[in-house]
Amino acid sequence: MVFFSQNAANVSLLFVHLRQTMIRIMTRLSVNINKIATLRNARGGDVPNVVKVALDCESFGAEGITVHPRPDERHIRQRDVYDLRPLLRTEFNIEGYPAPEFIDLVLKVKPHQVTLVPDSPTQLTSNAGWDTKQNLEFLTEVLDTVFVSTDAEMIEYAAKAGADRVELYTEPYATAYPQNKEAAVAPFVEAAKVARSLGLGLNAGHDLSLVNLNYLYQNIPWMDEVSIGHSLISDALYLGLERTIQEYKNCLR
Repeated sequence: MVFFSQNAANVSLLFVHLRQTMIRIMTRLSVNINKIATLRNARGGDVPNVVKVALDCESFGAEGITVHPRPDERHIRQRDVYDLRPLLRTEFNIEGYPAPEFIDLVLKVKPHQVTLVPDSPTQLTSNAGWDTKQNLEFLTEVLDTVFVSTDAEMIEYAAKAGADRVELYTEPYATAYPQNKEAAVAPFVEAAKVARSLGLGLNAGHDLSLVNLNYLYQNIPWMDEVSIGHSLISDALYLGLERTIQEYKNCLR
């Protein structure tokens, strides 16, 4: 009996270890390469080459590539999206407002993930999540991953719309983090729990950095993915792209 009891205890410990290991490795890093396209477009021509940088990001350890083609093509162009799709080996995530031309693009390209954001065509960058209650019928027509705030009701209506995942808009977390990181992360932990209770996948993005990413991960280790662009590319100016990607991945451990 002692032998069997000991074996049962060992098996139990093994399952606990496996579960903890799965939690630690499950959050993927998707690199948003919009800023690479911005730099290219500033001078014209094809330097830096967007496709090459995306493939290098994958080689350096990124588990996904994110782009946000806007109507004015001020960074990523539609041509970039078509060029990237057949060459990427990791998850390809296309963000955008679900205007007819965007829907047409993603239906043709068929990325692994489509993240719907409520940005107007002239907006500089995303600054809020969807009002999923107000836009329920609209979102139901084009669902996948929906960009949301930490408001539990917005997450619940994302689920009602049929979303597979939500992406938490993390700019408020990043802004509040330097003053009080515990208070900054608290609403995101609660929102993440709501998403999990509804069976939704969970992403996070906007203003995440080497300063604040690990604390978010430590508090919400079941995130599926973080999408990071501006801070990561800015850090790469000093650290180099390969080391920077590794540093961000280290924050997700």
